[in-house]
Amino acid sequence: MTVSTAIARLNAADQDFARHLDHLLSWESVSDDAVNQRVLDIIKAVRERGDAALVEFTQRFDGVDAKGIDDLILDRARLELALTRITPVQREALEKAANRVRIYHERQKQDSWQYTEADGTVLGQKVTPLDRAGLYVPGGKASYPSSVLMNAIPAKVAGVAEVVMVVPTPRGEVNELVLAAACIAGVDRVFTLGGAQAVAALAYGTESVPQVDKIVGPGNIYVATAKRHVFGQVGIDMIAGPSEILVVCDGQTDPDWIAMDLFSQAEHDEDAQAILVSPDAEFLDRVAASIDKLLPTMERAEIIEKSINGRGALIQVRDMQQAIEVANRIAPEHLELSVADPQAWLPQIRHAGAIFMGRHTSEALGDYCAGPNHVLPTSGTARFSSPLGVYDFQKRSSIIFCSEQGASELGHTASVLARGESLTAHARSAEYRILNEKGN
Repeated sequence: MTVSTAIARLNAADQDFARHLDHLLSWESVSDDAVNQRVLDIIKAVRERGDAALVEFTQRFDGVDAKGIDDLILDRARLELALTRITPVQREALEKAANRVRIYHERQKQDSWQYTEADGTVLGQKVTPLDRAGLYVPGGKASYPSSVLMNAIPAKVAGVAEVVMVVPTPRGEVNELVLAAACIAGVDRVFTLGGAQAVAALAYGTESVPQVDKIVGPGNIYVATAKRHVFGQVGIDMIAGPSEILVVCDGQTDPDWIAMDLFSQAEHDEDAQAILVSPDAEFLDRVAASIDKLLPTMERAEIIEKSINGRGALIQVRDMQQAIEVANRIAPEHLELSVADPQAWLPQIRHAGAIFMGRHTSEALGDYCAGPNHVLPTSGTARFSSPLGVYDFQKRSSIIFCSEQGASELGHTASVLARGESLTAHARSAEYRILNEKGN
């Protein structure tokens, strides 16, 4: 097998740099009409025929010989069995990663609060976990036990009473690591379902699959399209695009390290994006040489090659200050600050899903076991979005209690504003409670 790269070289000093960068970053997660209609048909079938539709679609799309819905349900005993089927080293790694993820997310928990004003009015916020969350996990050989930990553990830390996982088992392929991760993370119920039909089942419920309040987890274009359609019926985490990494380097890190960091995201799929930004042109040349040297050694070389050639780039900038400006413009999912003093530049980073500080902090550590969540905003959405966390599985209710005096005081203000909006019933409702001014 012959692989080669022709990674794009950009220079921020060029007049048309902004246009080239925009073109490089452009990616649309748009379903074509055929995919969209197919997903709508699947959702409609699941809503109308429930379990029977799930069995039919699983037979057709996943090649699973299921006689009924019971063949698509895994109980807790099956998850515990998976723990015995993986190696001791794998179990130790899963448990260590789960513990680190749990400790980190414990710090994100929000508590209810109240305060009392001088007149006795009480204001506050009540924080309540979701009743039930649904977790979609890709199945078969392309399985991600790390995603199980990253999605299920924050939900459990938030206090979600029931976490329901769906995972396809194409041609009956069951990934024991995924099931073991579900056991360790505290997943309550597992259905071997995938695709748009699994999303529809979680959103609307069937005779066997319980309706959830929020669906989280990655999936293919059919899963993403289904999540778009059921949003509003249930909450969703995000519509994730391809994985991204942006490395900002001062030119002093081993170029082989940087090349492999770029590969770590490029190997996900052909649409993944890996970009290096540096003020050192000679260093960019050395990284390009490392890419060519190391690529033939990679198991997923063909995928990496297509990703690097199609959406990768080596960008030369004037200095580190401009490197940070480019990073904020890109708003990457993963940002590596591979520099001597990353803490000095951190205050200037405004847009990034996760920030990896220093030469020794590879993005791969964040994917598996550092502790922070690896479910991150992609495609520039880090400008307004955050990593998945405990807060995604909690909701907040406002608390308002008015004393007699407080209701009277606030009533005057509410009356003026309500009448200014010509909402007389609003005004009179408040005015009835103004002391010594009952009625109108």
